[in-house]
Amino acid sequence: MHILIFQHARVETAGSLGEFLKEDGHTFEVVHLDEGEQIPKTDNFDGLWVLGGPMDVWEEEKFPWLKEEKAFIKYQVQQVGTPFLGICLGHQLLAECLGGKVSKSQKPEVGVLDVSLTESGQSGVFFDGIPETFKTLQWHGAEVTDLPSGSRILAWSKNCGIQALQWETRAFSVQFHLEIEDKTVLNWSNIPEYKSSLEKEMGENGFEKMQKDCLNNINSMKEKAERLYINWMQATAKT
Repeated sequence: MHILIFQHARVETAGSLGEFLKEDGHTFEVVHLDEGEQIPKTDNFDGLWVLGGPMDVWEEEKFPWLKEEKAFIKYQVQQVGTPFLGICLGHQLLAECLGGKVSKSQKPEVGVLDVSLTESGQSGVFFDGIPETFKTLQWHGAEVTDLPSGSRILAWSKNCGIQALQWETRAFSVQFHLEIEDKTVLNWSNIPEYKSSLEKEMGENGFEKMQKDCLNNINSMKEKAERLYINWMQATAKT
C-alpha cells in the first residue's frame, strides 16, 4: 500500500505506526500542511492517515489550509471510500467533516490514562486483540461531542465519551496516542500549546511525570499500536 499522511506539526509524526509501514514494505508520503505544503492532485494512494496537531478544527481563519484539508477528507471518505485513519486532531477532523461536532473539552486529558472499549469496540475488528481497558497517552483539550451520522463509538474514557469511532466500514479514528516513541514526550513538550497544557494539567514537574509514565508503559503501547495497525489493514482491505 501507499499511504498519504497529513501531518500538522513537524515533530508529531506517525511514530511507531510509520515504522510498521516500513517494516511491511509499504510506502507513505507525508504532507506538512502547517508548513504550506499542498495536497497532491493525484489519487495515487491507497489510504489516508491524518495525524494530530496543536491547532483546533475551528481555527480556519488562523490556519486557512484547514478548509482544503476538511474538503479533501470529506471527499476521500464519503465519495471515494478511501481507507482512513485519524489520530487526535485527525479524529476530530473526521467527525466534523462527516457532520459531527467538536468542542472544547470540559476536562482536558493530559497524561497516561485509561481508555475502555464499548460493546461495538469489543466486538469489531479494529480493536480485536486489545483489552477492554488499557492505558494510553492523552494530550488534548478538545473532543468530539456529537457523532456524525453512520458512525458508532468504539471507545470512551472517564472524561471523554468518544475516544474512538468508526464511520461505515473503512474509516476509523482515535482521540488518544498509542503510536508514541521514546522521544515523543520530549519532542511534543517543545510545542508551545502542548507545553502549556502539560504544565496546567500536571504542574511544573509535568514533563518528568509524563515522560516517566510513558516510558513505563511504552512497550505495552507499542504492542497495542501494532495490533491496531494490523487490524486497520484488515478492516479496510478491499473485498
